[in-house]
Amino acid sequence: MSEINFKLSHLEQYFPANFTEEQVAKGKTEFLKHMAFYMHKFYGGKIMTVPKCGVYSFNWFNVWYTPGVSKISTMIRDNNDCSFELSNRGNSVAIVSDSTRVLGDGNCTPSGGLGVMEGKAMLMKYLGGIDASAICIDSRNQKGEHDPDKIIEFVKMLQPSFGAVNLEDISQPNCFKVLDVLREECQIPVWHDDAQGTGCVTLAGLINALKVVNKKIDDVKLVFWGAGASNTTIARLIMLDGADPSRIIMFDTKGALHKNREDIKKDPRFYRKWEICEQTNPDCVDDIIEACTGADALIALSTPGPDVIKPSWIHPMAKKAIVMACANPIPEIYPYAAKQAGAYVVATGRGDFPNQVNNSVGFPGILKGALIVRAKKVTDEMAIEAAHSLAEFAEKRGIDPDNIMPTMDEHEVFPYEAKAVGLKAIEQGVARKKLTGDEIYNKAKEDILQAREILKTLMDEEFIKEPPAEFVQKALDKAIEAVAL
Repeated sequence: MSEINFKLSHLEQYFPANFTEEQVAKGKTEFLKHMAFYMHKFYGGKIMTVPKCGVYSFNWFNVWYTPGVSKISTMIRDNNDCSFELSNRGNSVAIVSDSTRVLGDGNCTPSGGLGVMEGKAMLMKYLGGIDASAICIDSRNQKGEHDPDKIIEFVKMLQPSFGAVNLEDISQPNCFKVLDVLREECQIPVWHDDAQGTGCVTLAGLINALKVVNKKIDDVKLVFWGAGASNTTIARLIMLDGADPSRIIMFDTKGALHKNREDIKKDPRFYRKWEICEQTNPDCVDDIIEACTGADALIALSTPGPDVIKPSWIHPMAKKAIVMACANPIPEIYPYAAKQAGAYVVATGRGDFPNQVNNSVGFPGILKGALIVRAKKVTDEMAIEAAHSLAEFAEKRGIDPDNIMPTMDEHEVFPYEAKAVGLKAIEQGVARKKLTGDEIYNKAKEDILQAREILKTLMDEEFIKEPPAEFVQKALDKAIEAVAL
């Protein structure tokens, strides 16, 4: 193991011995931010373009380009679906964002989202064997307002070049309209990872957490903290999968959602939130302590913490309570604090704590399955099927209170998930290609292993240089200084 990799794997031991758990947690976050700066500057970003065909002599450009390529152009002209086989379109995803809600940082300007979108592209390649392009756009109209119709038109224009579109970090309420219109009007899958992706992995985590505490989804009381694209979609998928709407209470920044929230009802842009108002919280409970009393699970995707979720909310929850605090980059409450308050199973969106409930185990397999069968959309049922495949995969290898989810390094989970999604697309009649489960699984596995082997070869041959180990110390020094202050 290299020096830099060893230090990253044993980070806790490099913080002062007198640091509290909270200081170490904050220090790790600060460290990762400074480390990201050094690494991105060293590499100049994370993604490059490499040909997938050979150049055996310069005569081959007559095949790959003109005049030979004329045959490809005219074949695709006469049958556009040939583009999935004769170009890279069939394995290509556009990651589209206007960067108006980037992780926990809010509106970062269009270019400000490139770091996240390149990261998404890197994960798609390494985990799903998918080629992806980071595309950050300016969605402002002449009035300076962020216009959902501009995003819709842009994505529609992109369709001929990509097999799918991953929407990312678009603020509400625009995100609702953008997704719903494009899902219905595009001929390729348009997937909003902050909504459907988060919904999928959170449902998977809940399924297994409920198994650990021996409770059933149709019997539990659920409280949601936050009512953005993520939590409203999570609630919708959980209800579709069997949760009782009358036992669900959701909160936004102004209070609980219920049928008396006229402010939401009057604004048609928030129609997804109004659906939650109509379906849930029939007693119009407005107090968070009252809502949490007897609750079996608290699911939060809101403001980065810590101290957003209070221990006093967790104290009155039911026995063996589940807390999923998934704000990024810092959870609404640290896991140790949630457990001290009485939670039995605690999940966050981060990989340096147990039970990472993060989209990274969802979208690579889901989009891969959709691409392999040439799906025209990703339905809610496909997302739910993916959630159950994730839960099932983890259960087969064993689950416990600190291990309810598959992890990114379990590479078999992605073809397993792709198979489930692809078969569901075929069943629902939204796939262009009908394949067997084994065919989908084997194709996904082949592409994923090849992507990993390509990266390994580039690293082994030092086309990708290992960064200097002193970057770790520089980042640690800055993190320790920031926390100590």
